[in-house]
Amino acid sequence: MQDFPTWYAQLQKPSWTPDASIIGAIWTILYPVIIVMNLIANFSFTPVQFGLRNLPLASLVILVVLSTAILSAVQLFPTQRALAYALLPYVVWVSIASVLQISITWLNR
Repeated sequence: MQDFPTWYAQLQKPSWTPDASIIGAIWTILYPVIIVMNLIANFSFTPVQFGLRNLPLASLVILVVLSTAILSAVQLFPTQRALAYALLPYVVWVSIASVLQISITWLNR
């Protein structure tokens, strides 16, 4: 079985595909941004939901938490499978919390 860089290098790609080193550099920058966004959204959910009592904004915040958790898991999977799998319980819980929050928002519009 070929390693990831060799396999990827052999794939047909569009002419505008960035060099692999550029893609790697971009993800090196984006991973911390995604993590920070996830943490900020996660920490802000309770004050938004219960402090501000702003259900629509809380729904938006929980969707940011969910999307950044999923994005992290998906992006980690090719190279850090154990970490990606470790995020699955978090993704499942945030998925449930998102459906619950959106349902509460809908029922109280």
